[in-house]
Amino acid sequence: MALHLIKLCVGIDRLDQLQALYLARIKARIARGERPNPFHVTRMTPRRADEVLDGGSLYWVIKRVVQARQPIVAMEEVIGEDGIKRCRLVLGLDLIPTAPQPRRPFQGWRYFKASDAPPDLMARGGGAELPGELRAHLREIGAW
Repeated sequence: MALHLIKLCVGIDRLDQLQALYLARIKARIARGERPNPFHVTRMTPRRADEVLDGGSLYWVIKRVVQARQPIVAMEEVIGEDGIKRCRLVLGLDLIPTAPQPRRPFQGWRYFKASDAPPDLMARGGGAELPGELRAHLREIGAW
């Protein structure tokens, strides 16, 4: 069973905002002739990297709610401008909306068991096409 990572998506208020940011970055990388995959650089390399790379995803918490995931396709060691080793999480091109799941704030990333992860919206029976504000309202009133 795959092991996932979970991370707060700082500076993003809505899932469509994250999607637009990633699309812009992908287009810019393609224009420069670089690999298009989005990535996230973190200070700590997961010790359980083999389990994460065996089908794991990075789950994004936006405004205290897990809202999406991206498959993790590789982990690369990179050296920052300060000379410190870091880990680049290379992500898949797909940003997959998930069923909303409330989460308390935390720092950095955490391991996220597959049994604790919310299902994809499409696997759950829809909702991906709904505007984020409507999904949030349905969640607030307990209808979702």
